[in-house]
Amino acid sequence: MEFRFAVSAPPVRSVPEWQAELRRIEDAGFDTVVVADHWTEGWDLEPMVALTAAAMATTTLRLQTGVLGNDYRHPVLTHRLAATLDQLSEGRFTLGLGAGWLRTDYEAAGIPFDPPGVRVDRLEEAVSVIKGLFSGKPVHHQGVHYSIDGLVGVPACVQQPRPPLLLGGGSPRVLRLAGREADIVSIVASLRAGELGAHAVADLSGERVSEKLGWVREGMAASGRSSTEVVLSINHWLVRVTATEADAEAFLTKLAAKYGVEPALLQRSPAVLVGNVPQLVDALIQRRELFGFSHLQLDAGFAPADLPSLFPLVARLAGK
Repeated sequence: MEFRFAVSAPPVRSVPEWQAELRRIEDAGFDTVVVADHWTEGWDLEPMVALTAAAMATTTLRLQTGVLGNDYRHPVLTHRLAATLDQLSEGRFTLGLGAGWLRTDYEAAGIPFDPPGVRVDRLEEAVSVIKGLFSGKPVHHQGVHYSIDGLVGVPACVQQPRPPLLLGGGSPRVLRLAGREADIVSIVASLRAGELGAHAVADLSGERVSEKLGWVREGMAASGRSSTEVVLSINHWLVRVTATEADAEAFLTKLAAKYGVEPALLQRSPAVLVGNVPQLVDALIQRRELFGFSHLQLDAGFAPADLPSLFPLVARLAGK
């Protein structure tokens, strides 16, 4: 599959400046702009509102939630928001959805932080409800968490039968669900602990990512889907363009010491992208061949500090 690059929306300092930055991202060849869904830890934009504004400022850039926390919105509301944004963007929206994981979000908002299995149960039900509402037929759903009585989902979408569904996760159950249900599967670390840390770094080694992709394939096989029906995506938690290979090696050695891991783990991790542009081009081509990743988010939820440094990389590979 062709490379498609995604990046988080820049911070809003002024509306004209923000709109100009979005158009700069679009002109640089990025496929998608992403807004994360958190209330704490430094995130400060509501995804659906921000992406609607981004739609009005751009013409070709796709708009993706990365990802909506399912526990933060009822699936009926999620569907209505998604369908409306798909219509207003003239078919440029991708619905990214996850079970919710950041403990501080739940604690700050007074939402019960249920065990992972319960949150995944809710996500699985929500996916069924949302897909049903995109069908245009009355939805009758009596589940453990949601009850829908004959609701017809409106407005009609531009993209048919619905906007692409991206499911992100790092645990066996979520990734098997994604393999069964998603158009795009985003590989991230397992976040059962409710926070980021060294455990998440180790969970994105090459070996662990291969295991995660195995769970995706299990889900695909269970639903009779082929590899051509699912796009594989990865969210890079560490991205830096360096002038030389030596600079990259020094930087990775420093970061490895900070997280208490071997530098080789970072060098081989599919979620780490550090080096000069020719190195990064080669690395991404090799990872596509080895793992199948073609949809690439070049950050971990916050806009890169030096976004223009990534433009030559995107220019080399986008659409190829």
